Amino acid sequence: MHLWIIPLLPLAGAAINGLFGKRFSKALVNSIALGSTALAFVYSLWVTAQFAGLPPERIPYVEHGVAWISAGPFTAEVGFYLDQLSLVMLLVVTGVGFVIHIFSVGYMAHEDGYYRYFAYLNIFMFFMLTLVLADNYLMMFVGWEGVGLASYLLIGFWFLKKSAADAGKKAFITNRVGDFGFLIALFLLIKHFGTLQYDSLWTLVSKYPVETGGAGVLTAIGLLMLVGATGKSAQIPLYVWLPDAMEGPTPVSALIHAATMVTAGVYMVARSNPIFNRAPDALMAVAVIGTLTAIFAASIGILQTDIKKVLAYSTISQLGYMFMGCGVAAYGAGIFHLMTHAFFKALLFLCSGSIIHELGGEQDMRHMGGLRKYLPWTFWCMTIATFTISGFPPLGAFFSKDEILWRTWASGNRVLWLIGVIAAAMTAFYMFRLWFLTFFGEYRGVVSDAGAQEHGAHGGEEHGLPHESPMVMVVPLVILAVLCVVGGWVGVPKAMGGSNHFEHFLDPVFQSTGEAIPAEAASGHGEASTELMFSAISVAAATIGFLGAWFLYFKRTDLPDKMAASAGGLYRLIRDKYRIDELYGAVFVQPIIALSTNVFWKGIDRDLIDGAVDGAAAGAQETSDKMRHMQSGNIRSYAGWVAVGAAAVIAFMVWRGVR
Repeated sequence: MHLWIIPLLPLAGAAINGLFGKRFSKALVNSIALGSTALAFVYSLWVTAQFAGLPPERIPYVEHGVAWISAGPFTAEVGFYLDQLSLVMLLVVTGVGFVIHIFSVGYMAHEDGYYRYFAYLNIFMFFMLTLVLADNYLMMFVGWEGVGLASYLLIGFWFLKKSAADAGKKAFITNRVGDFGFLIALFLLIKHFGTLQYDSLWTLVSKYPVETGGAGVLTAIGLLMLVGATGKSAQIPLYVWLPDAMEGPTPVSALIHAATMVTAGVYMVARSNPIFNRAPDALMAVAVIGTLTAIFAASIGILQTDIKKVLAYSTISQLGYMFMGCGVAAYGAGIFHLMTHAFFKALLFLCSGSIIHELGGEQDMRHMGGLRKYLPWTFWCMTIATFTISGFPPLGAFFSKDEILWRTWASGNRVLWLIGVIAAAMTAFYMFRLWFLTFFGEYRGVVSDAGAQEHGAHGGEEHGLPHESPMVMVVPLVILAVLCVVGGWVGVPKAMGGSNHFEHFLDPVFQSTGEAIPAEAASGHGEASTELMFSAISVAAATIGFLGAWFLYFKRTDLPDKMAASAGGLYRLIRDKYRIDELYGAVFVQPIIALSTNVFWKGIDRDLIDGAVDGAAAGAQETSDKMRHMQSGNIRSYAGWVAVGAAAVIAFMVWRGVR
């Protein structure tokens, strides 16, 4: 199948635009960037057709390449691995990525550095495809670090804007904390198993028993992998980078921070299921962190006023649901929600980008309102996405979120299920709050020219009231809206008259090594009536969230301010995101800065190292200055010194002769 062609195509696009794009017209930049991504998507579809014809014994399909690292018995190669899981990720990355590339043509049309933006997008596509197609953990880690680099470049695209530059650094550094844990996990795998190749590793791991009697090597590896996943997928406690990442262009938020990169941690946990299934403590940690993240981020999203910040905390919360699913060994449900999330969250971000584009860069929902009259296509697409993320049937996310909640209950984790249901109600509330504030009521913005956009240069056309975005931006919205509606139909459960084709498609990945899945998670479905009852509870939670938002932000718009005033300090605490950033600053950032400044810079660098060098130079200068006075210019003085020197030499020779 030549899988290497798929990541190579966007890499070629990135290289051409990055090196020569400054001289190209925008049309040529578009042709290269979009063409390489489109070809990668088309080739992925061809690979999908080829994969469908493979006999079961040839799956996973592996293409071995050259060995690029060899150290004693350990070797790592450049190889590509295609099974049901990597195929799903492949189609999501190339398909959603291509749609977002199209949207970017209109959104970034007036930008300086246009070629640079698309070069960065393409390099991200290359690294993300490397991550999902890798046949070993080391090659996955290359893609893992690469998407971190691409994220840094794209978040800080407007590098002259301090907040954007700071956000890029924050994302890069925070992810390095998580990556350190992932790297230690890889070292442990090498030490105990001698390989990082998936197929060889799963065979060796399958010989290990489930670590039920206490922590063992697999538990340690699983927990360290979870540390890496919390960084990349923005889970507690390493989630703090993602809200700040909204400083980047909105299509970047859609591609990297909603649809693809932030799901890398979920993919890694699911890919590592043979390890986690033998480490129930690590698996439970995945579920607990995911559940707590889901409700914690949802609570913050309720009071945000920046439309992109609401969606950022929504992303963190929805990633928590994916971790919850994987944590109860319902990996298929977690990946199912990953796929539907890629559709509805990419659509939500692109719709917000359409709004921001037409409002001259305005992101505060308090200055919006009534936009359904001016941006009808954006309104209807945003409506579909809002109902989808809230979990209303028969839209896609209803089936994926409901599957996670049902499997959590079936696994015996009643408390986690209850927290998940509460978070679902909160999700519906903050999303419909966004919907009502943005599209209903009267327009509250300033009727003037487009003004400065997010970074101060975007747009530039003068208009009175906002109007619909150009078709190059609207068409991607419609495509994603259709996927929001039908994307979940591949996973309709048996209790609702379906066959859950998606889960059955992924079954070979999660049952291929014969591992003993924890008993409490093994039973995926109970009686149809019971499952339908829990689905009704999920819909009821979404309905409660909708009604709450309708009452406060449509019916009685005066109440939110009164409630905020009565809540006092609690309101301010949640509005300020529980001041976690300030806490991290006081506990970690400031002490490190003080240590670096007072000890490493002033004490070691300046006083010790520079002091030693400068002291030696000063001593040499002082000595040479004193010796300089010996050069008087008096010939008789020089002759005297020569005589003294000659006498000293003769005396030394006589002394040596006597001895």
